[in-house]
Amino acid sequence: MTPAKAPEGVKEAVKNTVKSINRQVRSRGTRVKNALRNAELEVLRGKRSGRKYRKPNSKRRYTASAPGEPPARRIGALRLNWTGGVEVSANLLESTKVIAYIESQTPYAGYLENGTSKIAARPYVDRIKEKAQPEVDRIMSEDYSQ
Repeated sequence: MTPAKAPEGVKEAVKNTVKSINRQVRSRGTRVKNALRNAELEVLRGKRSGRKYRKPNSKRRYTASAPGEPPARRIGALRLNWTGGVEVSANLLESTKVIAYIESQTPYAGYLENGTSKIAARPYVDRIKEKAQPEVDRIMSEDYSQ
């Protein structure tokens, strides 16, 4: 006995629903990426409590970050040089996987995060994740609309 074929109307409805959900998944990934970027901007701004230095080629001074604080902004390169993306892998037979990310394009970002033999770490990555987590949870728990 062969299984009954689904009517064309049902196939089309399923196809349209899958397309709609995939669009919403990609949209949520983009919104999560934006939430991470907004959290990054918040974490990397504000006053710090480290030593005071003179800005190079200037009479102005700035306060550096103390060990354990997120990096202070001197020229703003770390705060401004971020890219992000959303990767979606959809499989009708299994679950859909969404990866939303941001990453710094500043060459010294890893040195600030992890420290070196000469400077103590100025961790910021976990703080960005913690700051964005409530918004990410809210975005990902929304109902899918038809």
